[in-house]
Amino acid sequence: MSKETTGGQLVVRMLESLGITHVFGVVGGQTLAITDALIDHPTIRFVHTRHEGAAAVMADAFGRLTGRPAVAIATTGPGATNLLTGVGGALRDSSPAIIITCNNNGENIHKDDAQNADHVQIFAPFTKYARLVAHASSLKQAMEEAYVNAMTGNPGPVHLDFARDTLEGVVAQPPEIPDVHPVRSWVGERPVAAPQAVAAVAERLLAAERPVIWVGNGANRARASRDVLALAEALNAPVLTTFNGMGAVPTTHPLVFGALSRMGTRLSTRVVAESDLVLALGNSLNAVSTSRWRLPLPEVVQVDVDPAMIGRYYADTTTGVVGDLAAFSRDLTAELGARAATAAEGRREWVAGLQQAEKEWWEMSAGLAPENPGTVSPAVVVRALREVTPRDAVLVPDAGNPGVWSFLWEMDEPGRYVKPVGFGNMGFALPASIASVAAEPTRPVLALIGDGSLGMSLGELETLARQGGPVCLVVLNDASYGNIRQEQELHFEGRTIGVDFGDVDFAAVARGMGIEATRVTDVDGLVAAVRGAFAGDRPCLVDVVLDRAASAWTYPAFVAHGK
Repeated sequence: MSKETTGGQLVVRMLESLGITHVFGVVGGQTLAITDALIDHPTIRFVHTRHEGAAAVMADAFGRLTGRPAVAIATTGPGATNLLTGVGGALRDSSPAIIITCNNNGENIHKDDAQNADHVQIFAPFTKYARLVAHASSLKQAMEEAYVNAMTGNPGPVHLDFARDTLEGVVAQPPEIPDVHPVRSWVGERPVAAPQAVAAVAERLLAAERPVIWVGNGANRARASRDVLALAEALNAPVLTTFNGMGAVPTTHPLVFGALSRMGTRLSTRVVAESDLVLALGNSLNAVSTSRWRLPLPEVVQVDVDPAMIGRYYADTTTGVVGDLAAFSRDLTAELGARAATAAEGRREWVAGLQQAEKEWWEMSAGLAPENPGTVSPAVVVRALREVTPRDAVLVPDAGNPGVWSFLWEMDEPGRYVKPVGFGNMGFALPASIASVAAEPTRPVLALIGDGSLGMSLGELETLARQGGPVCLVVLNDASYGNIRQEQELHFEGRTIGVDFGDVDFAAVARGMGIEATRVTDVDGLVAAVRGAFAGDRPCLVDVVLDRAASAWTYPAFVAHGK
């Protein structure tokens, strides 16, 4: 390399070597040594955002969709702290991302310099790895270590805080940087479960009368759909997902019975209630999945790539297996062999009953007219959108009610669904949609966004207009923080506070920011608008005036079985 290589140029060269293709962020004085160097590296695309929080969400969503980290970059102090919520979402939902903050000069860090902040202390609880880099000789090694941490084990965000003078100064003896870094060849490897552990699980599944496979977010990260479904078919065992595991397997498969979480569903809670063994694959059995551990479970076999996840909850009845769940599913199917057929036949009547119950469950959400004229029921919105959205589209529901109503969505393919669960960070869907088209420009995206969430990320409409791509934003507009309003109405005798807004015409706002948009008050208008949106290749927003009387908390299809 040239003797006149700056630290910022070295950082960008390392990003290129590690296979990074996208950087999202907001420039500032301290970032310029990196962002200027990006101009000379066209293999890395820089998407500048209106807010650093959106950049962090974009890096999170990019990691979920591709399995590869992107970068979110921000300047010191408030620029860095604006990243935190999105970084927390990436950590809680196990998404690989590289978070870069650019601090003041090394000698002034921890002094009363402008925008001073201890970034490493701030980011440590929200990342797998956080480190200050204040010496040019450490740049390469720090970036290698960060990348390995982001990609191995349970993936997640990592943080590098660079001193400004380290980035702007000339590196005295710049190291050689390979065009393709060798760590990329092995960071995707995962440990394989021991054969004796696989054999023991096989015996328990053969002995069980009603085993259930309950897959979590780990199945998304392992890209394990095919292997999990092959195992389910061999056993004739029903499959559920967690709220965070939605998208891991196609919902249209006859053995998949939807998601189980604290808000439903009637169908999925019945499946687990009737089971005598739960095979939890990449499923941490967290609070969202188990109604804060009040959900009764039979014996559990828990498989996870991270041994620290196993037996944290339900430890008295849990047997753990450490290993990659895709490989585990393949090995278990092979171990079962022809013996699975007899056990599968014994479950035929039970599974047939569940499949009939599933048909009845879908009928519960059919043809629900709004109580208030000039509005649309959210259940009708989701069912209508299924008919006009391309089957290969990515669905991006935001936090709150959009995610709950997406229980009514159907997916023919895995890996086409992302939403914030573990951190539940609002303002997710719009920047995540931008990340999706950044990663794959021709792939259609449907975003379900509450008006509350859109208000938190509104500036990124201009970012989307600049980015372009086949993105349809459907705003579920009930002029409130709907999920919290409904919870207040249910638990506080109808009294509400702090949840209602004035009417906002988001279609007019979107048009002012360069996006085609329309407002609709009936399902026919919704269908026509979304069909027209996906006929083109430019972003579009559809502002749906929602029926405020429909509550996700009391919707019949979401009430737990037996209640």
